[in-house]
Amino acid sequence: MAAVTMRLSEIGQQLRAFRLESGMRADEIAARLGVSRAALYRYEKGEVIKLDTVQRLAELLRVSPLTLLGIGVEYYSRPLSFFERARQVEEEADQILQIADPVAYLVTSQEYDRLLSRVITDHTDDLQLVEQHLAILTARKESYRVRRPTMITMLNELTIERFLTRGVAESIPMSDDLRNESRIIAAQEIENIIGMIEAEPIGLQFSLLSDVDNPTNCMLMRGRERMMLAINPFRCDTSPSAATGVSLITSAPEAVNAHQRVIEVLWRESIKGRDAVERLRELLAQHAIQ
Repeated sequence: MAAVTMRLSEIGQQLRAFRLESGMRADEIAARLGVSRAALYRYEKGEVIKLDTVQRLAELLRVSPLTLLGIGVEYYSRPLSFFERARQVEEEADQILQIADPVAYLVTSQEYDRLLSRVITDHTDDLQLVEQHLAILTARKESYRVRRPTMITMLNELTIERFLTRGVAESIPMSDDLRNESRIIAAQEIENIIGMIEAEPIGLQFSLLSDVDNPTNCMLMRGRERMMLAINPFRCDTSPSAATGVSLITSAPEAVNAHQRVIEVLWRESIKGRDAVERLRELLAQHAIQ
């Protein structure tokens, strides 16, 4: 019973993420659930939801009731909803282990965010969607800045080479001048990572995966109660309207344990410290903007 009670407390978080995933308005969801919009917002803030409402919500969103109770697997086909759910889990995590896209977003620079904001705003007609997307990314960074969970990040050498060649937000069309600027920012981000490796800040570690083709981007987020696994095809510098993949979040022990074993092996075999710095500098030199 204690486990079920603990899961019920998370439904509000998942409800907001699922609402963003569905694209439905709050009043529309409330009407279909047979509750007021005020009640819906209270549920999102964490108030306990009646089990019959959980059942109706599961039917509405076409997910298993067990998923809403945090026992199954949560699936997201939109970056917005995945990043919102990731934000919620990160806020309770004491440790983050991840295989990341070219950078670890939580420690990227303000210049990275400014460029990303410009590119996404220019490319997306739905300004409300843009505002929600950027607000969620900002909230993730702020939570990390305040809480400072331990973070171990492995970066893929092949992905970094592509990042330096194509720049930030490679999948989003942009002018030649802006593309050149995005490449400059990409190089600056790798320089920043080199600086962090050399500084060895407490609770923040990086390593480099070499000769590993297309490792799955994933995060293991360990909190006091349990560990959550997130597998995500969406890069942080993608368009919020992208719909080219499906991400998932689960606490299923078999999934968590299998990924933890793989991550631990990759970490042991990855390039660290001075060797990682030297290799990153070589990549920067090879892909320097002429």
